[in-house]
Amino acid sequence: MKSTIVSNAALLSQLVLLSAGLTLAGPAFAGQANQPPETASTAKLNKADRDLTQQIRKSIVSDKSLSAQAHNVKILTKDGMVTLKGQVQTDEEKKAIEDKAASVAGTDKVTSELTVGPNTSKKSE
Repeated sequence: MKSTIVSNAALLSQLVLLSAGLTLAGPAFAGQANQPPETASTAKLNKADRDLTQQIRKSIVSDKSLSAQAHNVKILTKDGMVTLKGQVQTDEEKKAIEDKAASVAGTDKVTSELTVGPNTSKKSE
């Protein structure tokens, strides 16, 4: 009977330690699955990513043939990988922006999520 009590106590102590370990590890993993997608305002840029984003933005804005809508596409850069987001007015603008980003970052480092559609911004009258 004494050995049963000892083995039950050992089992109980192992369960307590196991549950304590899970409780401590839980918060470390809890937030990973429910993280919202990264946006331009939430991205934490290192200097290389910030410089790359600025070079692409400068290239886009300096092209006066592009619309104001095209000048304002979002450029997200993380670990050297660039994602373009937003809406432009024409297929030509879309291609021009993609080409500019690729010439700065590298063709295999650019993902385009640009869409083509009419300018939906409100004009002040």
